[in-house]
Amino acid sequence: MTREPPLEHRLDRRPEPHGDQLTSVGHHRSDHSTSPRAEHPVDHRAEPHHTPAVLHREVVSVDVPLPADVVWEHVRKPELIHRWYGWDRDDLADDIERIFVEHAEVEHDHVPGTSIRRLRWHHHEDLELRCRDDNPGHTLVIVHRAARDLSVSFDGVRDVVDENWISSVHQLHFALTVHRGEDRRTFAVHGLDAGPHQNPLMYRAGLHGARGVPIGGHVEATRPDGTKVGGTVVYRTDLQFGVWLHGIAESLLVIQEVPVASHPPHGAVNAILNTYGLSDELRAEAQRRWAGWWDGHRHHA
Repeated sequence: MTREPPLEHRLDRRPEPHGDQLTSVGHHRSDHSTSPRAEHPVDHRAEPHHTPAVLHREVVSVDVPLPADVVWEHVRKPELIHRWYGWDRDDLADDIERIFVEHAEVEHDHVPGTSIRRLRWHHHEDLELRCRDDNPGHTLVIVHRAARDLSVSFDGVRDVVDENWISSVHQLHFALTVHRGEDRRTFAVHGLDAGPHQNPLMYRAGLHGARGVPIGGHVEATRPDGTKVGGTVVYRTDLQFGVWLHGIAESLLVIQEVPVASHPPHGAVNAILNTYGLSDELRAEAQRRWAGWWDGHRHHA
């Protein structure tokens, strides 16, 4: 087993991890609600803002059915950021402190009818909260980044920073709407070979049909040990999707699919399981099932 991968959204822009890694412990925006509970997301976005000579594009936007004050503290306090950002690893706390505290500039603004709070970074990237004055119980969370031709994380097919912002913002939504007030533990695999066309990893993992399930639809996967796990598809983009699992605990499974052009010869799969409120006994059981689900696929070609 190689060492844990670095978090892919970092200010120093470290490259994405390659190779099979099993650890315990963001151009494509989501076009759907992150939760089947959010039946009518509020459209209170405005035109994306600009900085001189840099066109910002929207990477992901998610409607959170909570006041802006609640969401804001979850992007400002390190102990709350840990409940949704990235995945567990030894230096996650250091990265959160560096990215969200040391390097983030805080801005407040108000346009007619909408209050805006923003974290901005020097490389033309920001995380923005928008709350309409006439609907204070909903907050729109948006991540903007610079144009693709200015992004060192874009390889011509996939932008690793985009993909991890997408995952993290949906994890924020899940943490606030399903497990508010609970600490998180994650299990993650990165860089698993997606396998040849005749024997793809997603088929072996029991998730080959998830792409065809509509948002809000049910997914049932059969793990290699024969046990089944079911859940609800809560979001999907071109290169990833999220499933709200209804197993031994309500958890969020994020699957990122890396194209062949970005990770030859077959492409790759990254998976993150976000769990909350597990006892030591349940956490051990969840880790056992996670390893059984993914560890056996690490050496398939």
